[in-house]
Amino acid sequence: MDADDSRAPKGSLRKFLEHLSGAGKAIGVLTSGGDAQGMNAAVRAVVRMGIYVGAKVYFIYEGYQGMVDGGSNIAEADWESVSSILQVGGTIIGSARCQAFRTREGRLKAACNLLQRGITNLCVIGGDGSLTGANLFRKEWSGLLEELARNGQIDKEAVQKYAYLNVVGMVGSIDNDFCGTDMTIGTDSALHRIIEVVDAIMTTAQSHQRTFVLEVMGRHCGYLALVSALACGADWVFLPESPPEEGWEEQMCVKLSENRARKKRLNIIIVAEGAIDTQNKPITSEKIKELVVTQLGYDTRVTILGHVQRGGTPSAFDRILASRMGVEAVIALLEATPDTPACVVSLNGNHAVRLPLMECVQMDVQKAMDERRFQDAVRLRGRSFAGNLNTYKRLAIKLPDDQIPKTNCNVAVINVGAPAAGMNAAVRSAVRVGIADGHRMLAIYDGFDGFAKGQIKEIGWTDVGGWTGQGGSILGTKRVLPGKYLEEIATQMRTHSINALLIIGGFEAYLGLLELSAAREKHEEFCVPMVMVPATVSNNVPGSDFSIGADTALNTITDTCDRIKQSASGTKRRVFIIETMGGYCGYLANMGGLAAGADAAYIFEEPFDIRDLQSNVEHLTEKMKTTIQRGLVLRNESCSENYTTDFIYQLYSEEGKGVFDCRKNVLGHMQQGGAPSPFDRNFGTKISARAMEWITAKLKEARGRGKKFTTDDSICVLGISKRNVIFQPVAELKKQTDFEHRIPKEQWWLKLRPLMKILAKYKASYDVSDSGQLEHVQPWSV
Repeated sequence: MDADDSRAPKGSLRKFLEHLSGAGKAIGVLTSGGDAQGMNAAVRAVVRMGIYVGAKVYFIYEGYQGMVDGGSNIAEADWESVSSILQVGGTIIGSARCQAFRTREGRLKAACNLLQRGITNLCVIGGDGSLTGANLFRKEWSGLLEELARNGQIDKEAVQKYAYLNVVGMVGSIDNDFCGTDMTIGTDSALHRIIEVVDAIMTTAQSHQRTFVLEVMGRHCGYLALVSALACGADWVFLPESPPEEGWEEQMCVKLSENRARKKRLNIIIVAEGAIDTQNKPITSEKIKELVVTQLGYDTRVTILGHVQRGGTPSAFDRILASRMGVEAVIALLEATPDTPACVVSLNGNHAVRLPLMECVQMDVQKAMDERRFQDAVRLRGRSFAGNLNTYKRLAIKLPDDQIPKTNCNVAVINVGAPAAGMNAAVRSAVRVGIADGHRMLAIYDGFDGFAKGQIKEIGWTDVGGWTGQGGSILGTKRVLPGKYLEEIATQMRTHSINALLIIGGFEAYLGLLELSAAREKHEEFCVPMVMVPATVSNNVPGSDFSIGADTALNTITDTCDRIKQSASGTKRRVFIIETMGGYCGYLANMGGLAAGADAAYIFEEPFDIRDLQSNVEHLTEKMKTTIQRGLVLRNESCSENYTTDFIYQLYSEEGKGVFDCRKNVLGHMQQGGAPSPFDRNFGTKISARAMEWITAKLKEARGRGKKFTTDDSICVLGISKRNVIFQPVAELKKQTDFEHRIPKEQWWLKLRPLMKILAKYKASYDVSDSGQLEHVQPWSV
C-alpha cells in the first residue's frame, strides 16, 4: 500500500531500475491471430510495466497488418490508454490475418515502420503461427536493416543503433494447443463459456430425457473438449489426439442405453471440432446424432458452440495469468541480449517461466496425428493433457463388477469445514476411482458430527452421477472438530470396518487430521491411511498452493467488482470499498485486486497503518484528476482489528470530500455459493483421484498382513507445492503453520503483491529473482 518504497521486497526500486531500466527503449505490443479473452489484460500489463520501468510503449493496431501498414496503426500508449480494459473480452488493439507479412517485402515495410519510432523490442500475443512469424522477423532483422540502408530509407547510424530485435511471445489462444505451457491466455475463459452452456443444457435435457451432442472449438486440439467433458461428467468425448477404438459406435450406444436403463435422464456427448477416427476420417456431431437416432431412437439435439467460446468477459484466472505474463514479458525484453533466443513467457504450475520459442513450436503434434501416432500426440500435448485423459477414462466408464477384483476394504469420504464449490466433484471422483480399484465406498454425512452419530452409508457409482456441477456440499459439512467425539468416531470406524479415510475440507479438516493423528496411540482404529484434500475458499491450508473452491470464489469477487465498476461509469468520482472473505488469509483480496484492477488491497499478511491509508487517499485524489474517475479498494475481512471496513469507508469519505464520494460493499457468503468454476471442477476431480490412488497403494502394502499404519507418512495432506503434487505428513506441516491466524507461515501468492501495486501506479518494486528464467520444463499436471 505504500507510496514510498519502505516495504518493498528485496531489491529496492533504485536497484531494480539500475539493472532493468527501460530508459531509451521502445516496446511494441501487438495481438495476432484469433482473439482470446485475457489479451487485453496482457496488453495492459505490458503497457503499464513498460511505462513503469521508463520505456516508451507503442500499440501496434491490427496485428502484423498494422505493422506493415504503419502510420496511425503504430501509436504510443500512456497509462490511461489501458484503463478499464481488464474485463473486456477480445483485444482493443485489434487482430488480423496478414498475408503481406509472410513475404520479405512485407517484413521490410514492417521493419521500416518500427525503426521510425525506434522500436526494437516486440511483445507478440498470439498463437504458434504468430510467434513463428515473429521469430523469422527477428532472424531476418539485420538483413532487413542492411537492405533499408541500401535503399536509402535509413542511415548507417540507424543500422548500428537498432542492430538487434528482441522478441518475447505470450500465447493467446482458447485452444490451449501450444506445447510447453500449462494454460494459454483465453483457455480458462473459453471453458467458462462451455460449462455455462452445458449446465444450462443439462436442465432442459433432463426435462425431456434427451441426448445432447455438443461441438466445441479447438481446431486440431482436444483440450477444451477433454476438460469440459471431465468438468461436466460427459458420457462420451471425441478427441483428435485419442480417437475411439474400432467398434466405438456399438460401445457408445451400449453405454447410452445402460444409462437410460439406470433411469439417467440425460446423456451428454462432447465432440472436438477436429475429432477423427483411427483412420483420420472426421467424426462430426451430425454423424453422432444420426447414429444415436438410428440405433437407439433417442430424442437427440446438436449444439455447436462456435464463437460463443471466444466471447464474454475473461475469467479471474485469465486476467491474473495475462497480467503476470505481461509483466514477465517486459522483464524478459529488458534482460535480453543479442544472443538471447526469442522466448515464450509461459506458466508452469504457479510459476512464470521462459521457454525457447522455436523449441515449443517444433513439437509437432499435428504430424504425429497425421501419421496415426496417437500415443505420441497425447504425450506431446504434455503430462497435463495425458493426466486429464486417463482420469476421464477412469471416471466415465464403469467396468462390469465381475472384472473388478475386490479388495474387501472399506474407504470412507467426509466433508469438513465450510462449503466450497468443487467439493462434490472431488467426492464423485473419489467414489468412482475407489470403486474402480475394488473398494467399498462409504459416505459420511454432516462432517465429524455425523461421523460420531453413525450417519454413514454405502455410496455407489451412479449415486454420484451429475455431482460435478453442483455447488456446496451434498454430503453436508460442518466446522465441528473430532476432538470431543474421538471415542464415538473410533466406535464407528470399528463398526463399519473403515480401512482408510479421505477428508475433503478446509482448515478445520487440517486440524481434525492433526487430532486424529494424535489419537492414534489411544485408538488403534485411527491407525489407517488418512489423507486430506484441501477445499476452502480461503486458500489457507498449509501444504498446498491451491484449494478447491478458491477459484470459484475469486471469480465471484471479480464479477462483482466488474459490476460495481460498471455502476460507477455513470457516476463521476466514486471510490468503492469491498470486503472479501478469507479469515486472516489475504489470498482472495490480493488476487481479486489483481484480477479486478483494484487501486489497493488491504491484507493481514502486510501490516498497514494510518500513513498507508492516507497515502492511498492521496493516490486516488490524484487519479481523479485524470480521465479515470473511479476507484476500487479491497479489504480482507480480518486484515486489521481496528481498521475495519466501516473505519476505512468513513476515512475515505472524510478525506475525499469535495473530490470523490464513497460506497462500501460486504460480499459475505455469496463467495461460498454458486456452481463451481471449470478450474475447481477439474482440480477437484484430478486431485481427489490422486488421493484415492495413494490410499489404494497404501492398502495394497498392508494386504494380508493386517498392518497397522502408525508412521507419519500414512496421514497426509495432498496439495500443490511449487510445481509438484505432493503428499506431506500432517505432522511435518505443523512447523509451517501459524495456528493462531489459521494460515501457512509462507504463502507463494505474496510474491505477486508488487504486481497489483505496479499496475495500479504505486511506487512498489518487483523482485526480479521471483521472475522466471529461461529453462526447459514439462507442463505440470495433477
